Amino acid sequence: MTGPTTGSLRVNGATLHYEVRGRGPLLLLIPGGAGGAAAFDGVADGLAADCTVATYDPRGISRSTLDDPDAEQRVAEHADDAYRILELLSPDEPARVFGSSSGAIAAVHLLSTHPDRVARLVAHEPPLVEVLPDAADHRALVARVQEAFHAEGLMAAMTVFAAGLTRGGSAAPAEGGAPQAPRLPPQAAARAERTMANLPYFVTRIVPPFMSHTPDVDRLRALSDRLVLAGGQDSRGELAYRPAALLAERLGTEMLHFPGGHTGLTTHPEEFGELLRKTFSA
Repeated sequence: MTGPTTGSLRVNGATLHYEVRGRGPLLLLIPGGAGGAAAFDGVADGLAADCTVATYDPRGISRSTLDDPDAEQRVAEHADDAYRILELLSPDEPARVFGSSSGAIAAVHLLSTHPDRVARLVAHEPPLVEVLPDAADHRALVARVQEAFHAEGLMAAMTVFAAGLTRGGSAAPAEGGAPQAPRLPPQAAARAERTMANLPYFVTRIVPPFMSHTPDVDRLRALSDRLVLAGGQDSRGELAYRPAALLAERLGTEMLHFPGGHTGLTTHPEEFGELLRKTFSA
């Protein structure tokens, strides 16, 4: 299969790099973390057999540049970026949308603010920790991550962050440092290496506003027929999993489980992509 068609889109305060594959109804994939559009390299071609698949680098990540590198980041603006891409690529009909991690937070806000543009949303482990009863503990985690970054640098901050995410949000790192990361396939490892340049921006500029974002639960309840909350089979009880599980319970919907953990998209791309295809085909 040939590579994707690429383009750029001017939005408020940024220029977005986007990629398009396939033909047919639009499926927009919104990445989270620091990986950008490359996070979907393992699934995009397969999904494009049935539809037009679009993804992009969120503003400030990789090839999507900010007009002001010091600009404050807001969930609402990131969600509006996704809306602008929908308006460009699917102006006449609502699209299917998938979001992962921080990208799922933006996607949930997109659904809340522009429900007429979203036919169905699958939100995989959005760390909407403000809905949790122990939200104050997770605010402390975010504060500790920022303190570690400014005092000791990126690796120290990532150690604290990884420990908190894995152990459900504790603000203290596990004894002996960060938990060992799963071994990745070579292609995924190369992608992970390319994300390193984005990590300082992600840790300091995306994590605080996204993890302090509070969704409109009443609004989501009214839209629950087009919202699928999802988590990883291997991440039950972890911090990014818990908000999705709680929201599904509060909305009275069934939670969908994908293979792997929070990064199942990378570690289990074939199985992940197939379940995503089936979910949107149902």
